Amino acid sequence: MTKPPAKTPVPKPAEIVGQTLERALDPLRSAWKSAALKRADRNARQYSAAPAVPAGKPGLARSPNAVPMPAMPPIAGVELAIGRAGLYKHERPDVLLMRFAEGATCAGVFTRHGVGSAPVDWCKRHLDANGGDDIRGLVVNAGCANSFTGRPGADAARRVASAVAKRFDCRQGQVMMASTGVIGELLPDAKITARLPEIARGLAGDAWADAARAIMTTDTFPKGAFAEATIDGATVRIAGIAKGSGMIAPDMATMLAFVATDAAIAPAALRALAKLYVHTTFNAVTVDGDRSTNDTLLLFATGQAAAPRISRAGDARLADFRAKLEGVLLDLAQQLVRDGEGATKFVKVAITGASSAASARKIARTVCESPLVKTAFAGEDANWGRIVMAVGRADEPINRERISVKFGDLYAARDGRVSPEYSEAKMSAYMKARELEVAVDVGVGRGSATMWTCDLTHGYISINGDYRS
Repeated sequence: MTKPPAKTPVPKPAEIVGQTLERALDPLRSAWKSAALKRADRNARQYSAAPAVPAGKPGLARSPNAVPMPAMPPIAGVELAIGRAGLYKHERPDVLLMRFAEGATCAGVFTRHGVGSAPVDWCKRHLDANGGDDIRGLVVNAGCANSFTGRPGADAARRVASAVAKRFDCRQGQVMMASTGVIGELLPDAKITARLPEIARGLAGDAWADAARAIMTTDTFPKGAFAEATIDGATVRIAGIAKGSGMIAPDMATMLAFVATDAAIAPAALRALAKLYVHTTFNAVTVDGDRSTNDTLLLFATGQAAAPRISRAGDARLADFRAKLEGVLLDLAQQLVRDGEGATKFVKVAITGASSAASARKIARTVCESPLVKTAFAGEDANWGRIVMAVGRADEPINRERISVKFGDLYAARDGRVSPEYSEAKMSAYMKARELEVAVDVGVGRGSATMWTCDLTHGYISINGDYRS
């Protein structure tokens, strides 16, 4: 049937909700984020650490910035299992299977990379078709990205989804997918489908740590986060896992993240929340400036808790949940940077005094992704001139006569020149810390942005120089 002539695009209701909510919540973001991080820290201390696990790739030492995997209680309506399909030469789990209760909702945020991948195409197409309503399964593989594989790659993804759907007694469009690994290699779907019966027999609610291990590639530690929130007086849980170490940059990061809650949240509200908080979390970290073809964040809500169903992302009853959700996402995003390939430093870069938030964000990203800045961090050299260089080449409005640069509480520069209280000895001592903070005020306005990055070491070259071997 011939389509009618194109009309001026009209924003979808969900987009309007997201845009309106973002404007309304913008002044509260900082307060929410601070509270969410404090609660996330308390949760990390509350739960015991999981046992040490081997790296996804043999021979990689655990990152010095690693944080313990929290013990993550079950999420009602979520079951997980892992298995080995043999996508790697060495012995390791490489498949994750998740089953969700009937009626679970889902929202996704995906890479905007021009190449993309078969699993990303699959998820986007089916979430558009079913609106994210009643999603029943997720299958993830490590070891093969199934990207740049054309029609054969799409067929392989469909066959895996179909096999999972038969096992879960649902339609194939109700099964989400994700892959990570080498680009340009076709997914050997038969290896996965042959192991599905065995993997499915292991489905359990308390397998979050195993799930985090199964999706690792060059990660050196499994990544998880957990929080509890209240909705209208009822307690709900939020749990998430992620993988990623290199090829990490905004829009989005080789990053996969899967987050589930037992709250009852309508698909449109879930989409608005995912779009809103990815901006301040996964799109606020960078390791090397390279985006992946497979980046995927999937957020699931099973509706199994006693809390009432929420239809609007801006519903006042969702306030605590919003804060905790952002805390979980930010915790996972920061763990990606902590595990940056070869990284020894975890660095926070805060830009203030910019002409707008977007301008501040561009300046922050330029600083975070500068090889000269990152190697200075690696060498523990407080070379603030490199910071100024990066700020200037962002091609954003700045006032050279008012720029200030701080490392922690120590001023390196004030009012466009070296600070009168600058101390090389104090700066050198500060740079030996594992976690660093750099703050730059560019002196033209009130815009601000924060991003997180890591240093650039010889380890990054070693890992990526022989990635496939």
